[in-house]
Amino acid sequence: MPGPWPTPPGAARRRAERAYGIAEVLRRLVVSGAYPDGVLPDERTLIAEFGTTRNTVREALDLLRCEGLVERVPGTGTVVTAAKYPHGLNRLTGLAETLHEHGDVTNEVRAAGPVRAPATVARRLHMSEGAQVVYIERVRRLNGLPLSLDLTYLAPDVGTPLLGRDLEHLDVFGLIEQTSGHRLGVAEISVEAVNADAHASAVLEVPRGAALLVVERLSHLDTGRPVDLEFIRFRGDRLSMTARIPRSSPT
Repeated sequence: MPGPWPTPPGAARRRAERAYGIAEVLRRLVVSGAYPDGVLPDERTLIAEFGTTRNTVREALDLLRCEGLVERVPGTGTVVTAAKYPHGLNRLTGLAETLHEHGDVTNEVRAAGPVRAPATVARRLHMSEGAQVVYIERVRRLNGLPLSLDLTYLAPDVGTPLLGRDLEHLDVFGLIEQTSGHRLGVAEISVEAVNADAHASAVLEVPRGAALLVVERLSHLDTGRPVDLEFIRFRGDRLSMTARIPRSSPT
């Protein structure tokens, strides 16, 4: 007896594209905490919600499983296995300020002290080439889970007073404002995706080649002076960047 007809190539591609779109919606729901009990709706509900087929829904869930966001548990259904934490870009805040409601943020201080500024760092901080800066390297953890590797370069008059403070439990931003007598003003931020190299893989406890979000952030005092240049590698499987951005008026 002949077997079932194979799926036409065009139909398979359309199903894959539809599954990808459904996975994007479900990913956002998972990341935003839309399933407080940690269990996604069953397949029948998802089929009705998205107006699609069982195979398409299963393909979408497979995409999330491959990312490590969900897992299939017999007798329960599809459950969230790895929460992502939102890091807002609307305000200039430290990680502890951003994620305080999710648990305890601590820092493993791997290095702290004066170093000669790399040329690009000196340029960004408006300092002469070869000048000394204060360098702080930290692994940031949330409830013991490593979330980011932070490399921070500070103007010496701003960074030196921080070296005697509790860098393991306090955010650098708060300490700068306490010791400098100034508020932080604005920051220039860029974000890109990279794959974890051997060092980041070991420090952040992720497979080599895992997706990381790299944030370069140059923070200024309220006087406009740049004083804090950071290169931060965030785990892409545990943190998402969020922002609320207004559309500017046409000129």
